Amino acid sequence: MKSYECDVVVVGAGPGGSMAARYCAEGGLDTILIEKKAEIGAPLRCAEGVSKKWLDEVKITPDPTWIRADMKGAIIKSPQGTSFQLDESKAGAEVGYVLERHLFDKALARDAANAGAKIMMRTSATGVIREDGKLVGIKGKSMGEEIEIRAKCIVAADGYESQVGRWAGIDTNLDLNNIDSCIQYRMCNIDITPDYCEFVIGSVAPGGYVWIFPKGEKVANVGIGVMGRLCKGNADAKYYLDKFIAEDPRFKNGQILEIMGGFVSTCPGLDCAVDDNIILVGDAARIIDPITGGGICHACRTGMYAGKVLTECAKTGDFSKKALMPYEKMWRDRMEDKLFRNFMAKEKLASLDDETIDELIKMVSTANLKEVTVYNLLKAVKEKYPKVVEGFEDLI
Repeated sequence: MKSYECDVVVVGAGPGGSMAARYCAEGGLDTILIEKKAEIGAPLRCAEGVSKKWLDEVKITPDPTWIRADMKGAIIKSPQGTSFQLDESKAGAEVGYVLERHLFDKALARDAANAGAKIMMRTSATGVIREDGKLVGIKGKSMGEEIEIRAKCIVAADGYESQVGRWAGIDTNLDLNNIDSCIQYRMCNIDITPDYCEFVIGSVAPGGYVWIFPKGEKVANVGIGVMGRLCKGNADAKYYLDKFIAEDPRFKNGQILEIMGGFVSTCPGLDCAVDDNIILVGDAARIIDPITGGGICHACRTGMYAGKVLTECAKTGDFSKKALMPYEKMWRDRMEDKLFRNFMAKEKLASLDDETIDELIKMVSTANLKEVTVYNLLKAVKEKYPKVVEGFEDLI
């Protein structure tokens, strides 16, 4: 069996894994980044929309190579047709780019490689290695060959289906109420507004929303996320998406070019995302926006934080849970309140009927908001419909 040794092994070359590998390598750590697939960023499992403001925070320079569309704003709709359009001057951090995600992910992996990380493709983790009760690396398969990678710390960046954290003894189980099922079509020959993202909420997508993210002239990602327990009968995400498309005349000549599906967690993060000699980042740590299902920026931030903390740990050689706890403080200080607030908002939104949602959108469209963010929207709702935000009003 082939054996490798390094300071840090990162499992998964998505945004979180590549950012962790980059910042570890920049900090002088011998870093191995493994990816089970044959191509980084493919197959696509993402709506590909991101806001802009956080990119500078994690030192990612926008590149036309991976930006498919630069959005002017967003449109929020109710099932009854009431809409609220906002342009970028008011949309703030809630609007941004539609990516070519496979190129974005490759660019982040390239940055990690340029920093000195070693990338191993078609390499999957199959278990963890313990000696005297201590995590000392992972077992895996690389191009069909069994291997082991011994490391001082493991970064689990293996996404929604994360196994590495569970193998290490961290409880990553999800309540069924905190899982949305999603399906997305890339469609062509459709009559959409090419520079505005669109979100439709209400009974068209129980517990979630429909999204339309333009990808060029008459092309868009058209998808849906739904909460299974709120779906009627045997209906699923595909049923609701197909129904939405069939009833909207803009799609009457549309054709499907690509189909993707999957699940997304909608809880506000694990109770603790570290243990002795292991850190979980991004979706593996359930650090994802519960109301939007968006996780790219959270993955990049947590990957950066992991790399910075591991760089400090390397100076003392201590990778214990206690030594890794600054990572917990970093991500919680930056994101925890917002994630919990959005989790509570998601729960409340799922309980509203279409008439109430329609009234809320009408109210928001006439509110004098200087910048439209989830926080400011909830603040406006709190003033007129305080019952909607009962239980988390202190966070608004």
